Amino acid sequence: MQKIGFIGSGNMASSLAKAILNEEPEAFIIMSDKDSVKLRKLENSMQIHAAKSNPEVINSAEIIFLAVKPQDIPLVMDEIKFNLSRQKLFVSIAAGITISYLESKLQKQRIIRVMPNIACLVGEMAAGFSLGKYATRQDADAVRQILDSAGKSLQLDEKLLDIVTALSGGGPAYFAFIVESMIKAGVSNGLSREQAEILAIHTMLGTARLIIEKRMHPEQLIGMVASKGGTTEAGLNSLRGDRIDRAISNAVNSAVKRSRELGR
Repeated sequence: MQKIGFIGSGNMASSLAKAILNEEPEAFIIMSDKDSVKLRKLENSMQIHAAKSNPEVINSAEIIFLAVKPQDIPLVMDEIKFNLSRQKLFVSIAAGITISYLESKLQKQRIIRVMPNIACLVGEMAAGFSLGKYATRQDADAVRQILDSAGKSLQLDEKLLDIVTALSGGGPAYFAFIVESMIKAGVSNGLSREQAEILAIHTMLGTARLIIEKRMHPEQLIGMVASKGGTTEAGLNSLRGDRIDRAISNAVNSAVKRSRELGR
C-alpha cells in the first residue's frame, strides 16, 4: 500500500489524490493545509487523512508532494528540514522552483520536479517531470504511475520544463481564449450565447478526439475539412493573413521567458 502525503490541498493536490484513490482505493493519503476548514471538507468528501502539521505529513508518508504556491516554498522548507529521511521521495509541483534550489534546502533528499496542468481536474492532465540527482529509476516509475492515473506524463530534462510550463501548463488558458473568441463570433452573427457555447465547445472536444483516436495529424484534419474555394478555406486564409500562427508562437515564447525568469 502506497503512503502518499500532500503539503497543500489545492485543486492540483486534491485532483491527484482523487486519481490515486481511483487507481488504488487502499492507498493511504495524508494532507496538510493552513486552511483547516478546507482540509476538513476534503477529509469528509474523500478517503484522506487530515494532518495537523506539515511535519506530520513527512513522518507519515513515503512520497511527499510539495503542492503549495511557489512563494510559500521557503517557509515550508524551513519547517520540514528537521524531519528528513533518506527513505522519503519529495515531488514538487511548485512552478518555477528548481531542483537545485530544493536540493540545497533538503540536503541529499530524493527529489522529482513536476509541471502538471489544470486538466488534472478531469483526468486529462498533460505533465512533464524531471529527476533530481538522488532520485532513482524506481522513483521515476512511481511518480509516472501517479501522474498517468490523472492523464499523460513525460520524463524530461529539467531545462525543458519551462516549455512544458508554457505549452501544457498555460495551454488550457490559450484554448479557452480561442473558444471564447469563437463563441463571441457566433453570438455576433446571431446565435444565442448558449447555442454558440454548445457548438464551439463540442467542436473543440470533437477535434481533440479525432486527432487522438484516429491518430490524425493536424494538417491531415485541416485538409479533410477545408475544401478548395469553400467556407473553411476562407476562414483559414483569414487566420493566415492575421498571422495567428505567429501570435500563438509568441504567446508560448513569452510564457517560456517568464518561466525562466521565475526560475531564477
